Amino acid sequence: MSGYSAAERLSSRPYASRKEIFGWAMFDFANQAFTLLIITVVFGELYTTVIVGDRGDDYRLANLLWSAALAISYLLVVILGPLCGAVMDYAAAKKRFLFISYLATVIATGLLYFVAPGYVWLGFLLIVLSNTAYSLGESFIAAFLPELGPPRSLGRISGFGWALGYVGGLFAAGFTLVVLGDTSAENFERIRWVGPFAAGFFLVTAIPTFLWLKERGVATSLPPRVSYTDIALARVRQTLQDLRRFRDLAIFLVSLLFSMAGVYIIIAFAFIYGAQVIRWDESVRNLMFIIVQITAAVGALGFGFIQDRIGAKITYLFTLVLWVAAILAIWATPEVTAWLNAWLGLDWQAQHLFLVVGCLAGLSLGSSQSASRALVGLFSPRDKAAEFFGFWGLANKLAGVIGIVGLGLLQAVVGLKASILLCAALFILAILICLSVNQARGQRAAEAWERREIAAY
Repeated sequence: MSGYSAAERLSSRPYASRKEIFGWAMFDFANQAFTLLIITVVFGELYTTVIVGDRGDDYRLANLLWSAALAISYLLVVILGPLCGAVMDYAAAKKRFLFISYLATVIATGLLYFVAPGYVWLGFLLIVLSNTAYSLGESFIAAFLPELGPPRSLGRISGFGWALGYVGGLFAAGFTLVVLGDTSAENFERIRWVGPFAAGFFLVTAIPTFLWLKERGVATSLPPRVSYTDIALARVRQTLQDLRRFRDLAIFLVSLLFSMAGVYIIIAFAFIYGAQVIRWDESVRNLMFIIVQITAAVGALGFGFIQDRIGAKITYLFTLVLWVAAILAIWATPEVTAWLNAWLGLDWQAQHLFLVVGCLAGLSLGSSQSASRALVGLFSPRDKAAEFFGFWGLANKLAGVIGIVGLGLLQAVVGLKASILLCAALFILAILICLSVNQARGQRAAEAWERREIAAY
């Protein structure tokens, strides 16, 4: 490679083909069945209202157990994510780790079929296991992002993945609505198949990922009498020291901690909120299924193109403003409905206005997650991508612990409706912290690191 400057060698690195990018994005398409059917919509509502049920406490115990199961799984990811990321970079094993997490998610999700009413702790355990494996896989697949295209294209690529994911959610939701039916004790023998269906959907539709996605890393030989655990701990310590060179990434991860705490609350409780607070009909719930998936796909894809033009930081901040508006609208839906009926002579129900709020929440959901993933990709040198996305996963899941435990405890005291305002406070904190992030400086830090590594090579 002599005769070329470090910058020229950096720019000449090959990027992925369209087929490989599509294979990468298909993992988002595949795993959306788990997010949508198990965490957001069907099994969360099934677990709280049927498996545990109302024990004379307005579902507060059920909601608390659901919060605890998710929080434990996110805490496990906080511990395991950076360690796995370090090993993946050292051993060039991102694809192998992704495959292991994929199989573990499929198996644990399929076993949810056996969680019947009263089997509270079996459901609790399987949610912990399946959500841990799924969440690790989110970090593993994200670590491939910096290898797929130049920095100016990462927003579009990330947005394409999220958008395709929500299309996958539409397919999964369609089957559930048509074949499995409503989430109720009377329909339990049919709806219990949601676990095996989500597992099968993930198993089959993720196959293109493992056929077309490439492992570009080069493994480093393991020194004598040194284990991968030793290497992982050493690399994590080194990465924590290196983060001082990546100031903007570190600040952004703190902002992300708060914003994702709010997002995880919405993912885990939005449809539970609809059932317990809005008290929607089955038809409205089913329509919300579709609305959220479509608007989230539009948000991810549309804002993916926008962020490549105006910058990922500005796009991320704008999506957080959208989130604050969405949370206030969710909280105020019953009161606003009553006000509109009184002043305009309408006969609306809160559940109908809630569908409008769902559009705003869907746009916020798809766009904010896409923008945050792209920004981490811009701030990450390729040879440290798995480690840095391990910390992205750590921030995400630590956020899940903080947000879901916080909401679980708060709703046990003041109820679910009032406690949802916690999300708005979290998004405002995220905005204030992110204002000090300098995207151009963060990208320069990643490029300088890569040039140094290439020059050494």
